[in-house]
Amino acid sequence: MVRNGRVAQARALNVRAAVAWASTAALAGALAGCGEVGGGTVAGGGDDDVLRIGFVSTETGPSALFGEANTYVIEAMELWFADNPVTIDGTEHSVEIIVKDSQSSSARAGEVAAELINSDGVDLVLTSSTPDITNPVSEQCEANSVPCISTVAPWQPFAIREGDEPADLKYSYHAFWGLEDVSAVYADMWGQVDTNQKAAGLFPNDPDGQAWSANFPALTADTGVTIDDPGLYPNGTQDFSAQLSAFKGHDILVGVPIPPDFTTFWQQAGQQGYQPKVATIGKALLFPSAVEALGNAGDGLTSEVWWHPTAPFTSSLTGQTAQELADQYESDTGKQWTQPLGFAEALFEITVAAVEKAGSTEPDAITEALSTLEVSTVVGDVAWGADDSVPPYVAKTPLVGGQWRLDEGQDEGANPYELVVVSNTLAPEIPTGGEVEPLR
Repeated sequence: MVRNGRVAQARALNVRAAVAWASTAALAGALAGCGEVGGGTVAGGGDDDVLRIGFVSTETGPSALFGEANTYVIEAMELWFADNPVTIDGTEHSVEIIVKDSQSSSARAGEVAAELINSDGVDLVLTSSTPDITNPVSEQCEANSVPCISTVAPWQPFAIREGDEPADLKYSYHAFWGLEDVSAVYADMWGQVDTNQKAAGLFPNDPDGQAWSANFPALTADTGVTIDDPGLYPNGTQDFSAQLSAFKGHDILVGVPIPPDFTTFWQQAGQQGYQPKVATIGKALLFPSAVEALGNAGDGLTSEVWWHPTAPFTSSLTGQTAQELADQYESDTGKQWTQPLGFAEALFEITVAAVEKAGSTEPDAITEALSTLEVSTVVGDVAWGADDSVPPYVAKTPLVGGQWRLDEGQDEGANPYELVVVSNTLAPEIPTGGEVEPLR
């Protein structure tokens, strides 16, 4: 085995380098105009004893797996707040959660965010699930001076939307890891397998694909791994013959496709005889149902892991550990736990901590509280203003790497795949369950 010795160096990259990584990415979501639940009230910051929270979720469309757990968490939070009102400046506030589906569309995300603000009168907006959704929601909040808390998008494509400088955001606060983190995790996993250090890049023409393709080659160059990118492909591509022809002889596969596109690609890879020694795929391999769709061909695939039940974190609201939350989700839904589950709950933990610290539902008071907020959540410690390597409205969260393992002898009703943590260099508090095994 060859261990990569550059992980610590990659972790130490500062924001100046991060800006350069994303400078060529076309990441700006169009400002949308003015979405399914909720009645009309005046704009946020009302003086009644109700905290109105808008949530732009992704429940339908090609990225729906990102929002698969959102409905569960929102319903659980509604029950929680019914028994546990939020105390703001000594007054108990009931909580109303108004949900809109982005339909996996940037334009739709902007539209429903505007509706939450202008028609539903929310005090703040929560959102997640790739920069395609977080960015247009943030832009509406900035335009209307309403607090926005977002997650589940690398911080660079969230923050750097035009040119080579982070956007000057005043009402948007984001909690997630960055490209410097995911590249370090990937490099550590690749270093556990003996390869020719030639990587094939599978990058779509969307904000994630643009940022990853523009920056990953530079981030991995000093590790000895070179990434060959035959060009961005459109989401929904049905024929990957051109990419597979270019990928021959590459022991490593890396990319960030949407789930249905990777299913198509991996099936065609098997048909055309391309099998790398290690395949590390962001976005598409985050979800158990997406891996199960590959059948036995999903065994041994690797990805980043932003949240795992074995992480030693606890909800500041419910007191549940990460493992207890995952177990409860599986018991209640009959589905396997999924990574966005923890981050959906963390959004509400952050919200409560922010309004309690602000002592108000006024937009400026909430954003002022967020600017220095520190809160321990079920996804780890979240702190804004504590890391000079990122914009002040970004709080980084822990990241590890994992490998999907097929349990060929599983009991009836057991999950066919388990996600095993195989790299914790950046977050040693999260235990590993093994090392990377080469694809067979």
